[in-house]
Amino acid sequence: MEAGRSSRSTATRKRKSAALEVERYPAPAPPAAPPDPGAAEHDGCGDGRDLHHIRNLSDLPDDMLRKIISLLPIKERGRTQILARRWRPLWRSLPLNIDCAELGDGKLGDVLQRIISSHQGVCHRFSIRPELSTDMDNDAAVDACLLSSTLDKLKELEFYRRRWHNWQPMPVPALIFRFSPTLCVAEFGHFTLTDDALQGIHFPQLKKLVLHYVYLSDFSLNSMIAGSPSLEFLLIIRCTGARRLRMNSFTLTTIAVDNHSPDPSIEELVIESAPHLQTLLHLDHNHDLHVAALSVPKLDTLGCTNSTRLVLGSTDIRHHQGPRIRGLATAVCKIKCLVLGMATLNLDMVIELMTTFPCLEKLYIQCQKSWKNNLWRRKYRDLITSTCFDIHLKTIVLDYYRGTKSDIDFVTFFVLNARVLERMKLIVKRNDDKFVAIHHHRLQLMNRASHGAHINFRLKDSDVCISNMYNFCIQENILNL
Repeated sequence: MEAGRSSRSTATRKRKSAALEVERYPAPAPPAAPPDPGAAEHDGCGDGRDLHHIRNLSDLPDDMLRKIISLLPIKERGRTQILARRWRPLWRSLPLNIDCAELGDGKLGDVLQRIISSHQGVCHRFSIRPELSTDMDNDAAVDACLLSSTLDKLKELEFYRRRWHNWQPMPVPALIFRFSPTLCVAEFGHFTLTDDALQGIHFPQLKKLVLHYVYLSDFSLNSMIAGSPSLEFLLIIRCTGARRLRMNSFTLTTIAVDNHSPDPSIEELVIESAPHLQTLLHLDHNHDLHVAALSVPKLDTLGCTNSTRLVLGSTDIRHHQGPRIRGLATAVCKIKCLVLGMATLNLDMVIELMTTFPCLEKLYIQCQKSWKNNLWRRKYRDLITSTCFDIHLKTIVLDYYRGTKSDIDFVTFFVLNARVLERMKLIVKRNDDKFVAIHHHRLQLMNRASHGAHINFRLKDSDVCISNMYNFCIQENILNL
């Protein structure tokens, strides 16, 4: 009995002694892991601070704060200076982008002067649209701002002049051409470009040019383009005066023309050589345009309407009720995207164009009304079964689908025969559950040739008018603006 008590007390003393030893001499800590050199990069802080420990917006790095400020409207950007002392230099260190539409109503000149005087930095973009240029006071204030040294290195200029009452084309202010050496993007509207104003003017860095409701002569238009050796994007919308445009360009990738105008407008567009041209669009249903693209080896997106006469190399395509095609150019075989403005939704015309463009993958159609008859089962039975005809279309957009018998026949041709179709969008004026269910059945979508195709009904946006080809192309991202 005594021996058992002695052994237990001995064990207790040993445990206490071991605990004291651990307290006195703790075990060494394991070696710390080496720091991750990319940790600062992953947490989004350039100076290595951990975002999880940031409780205040001002604790963010300067670079991140500058990005946040750059996303704000121009008035709010300037007001960030009152938040704290640290915020004051941030806005001033960013390039100034002035959009007069963000400044609201009031005395535009006074607001612009305050912004420019408080920033005292470099301005990269200046935009004034026609709704803001309605009185002489605004015009004078804007002209004074354009003379400021802050705009000496301007990169982007969107400049409109307009008189809403009894409007007449106004001469272009000569002072805007002081930016010609630095401009990369220029959009001009609602004034006259005279031959004298453009005499000796060059735009060495200009990449994007938009002319909107501008009156100019053949000489002015051709000399402006010839004086822009870096031009990549050219958009001409409803300009008057010039009738013929002939060009050679090594840099142009996109040309789009809407020649709708009650006055004389562009009638002929001749592209003698454009080795990098990828997109060529005629955007008007009502005014004839003769387009001759003689050497365009990289052209893959083409837009035409019922009023387009198109010559690609040796191929002559005439649109009236349908195309008349003569010959076959090598360039035609490379067209992958076709944008059609049609007076009527005509399946015969589309099939003939598909045989002309055998590599077609995207088809965008804007039509004004339905064709009388788009029956195809008997008419094109031999063509469908022929090994020489194959539908490569992956994308089809139709604006707009009315649900008539003719529309149904047109759409079912592609639903039942396009085997590699990935997406079809039908723009409609109503897409409630009842309408969709009825036309889902009538279009035989359950029997579609491409089981992976997504076929959607999309409501026509009532807030954004897409009644013309230009807006339609913007909505569908065909124009890379």
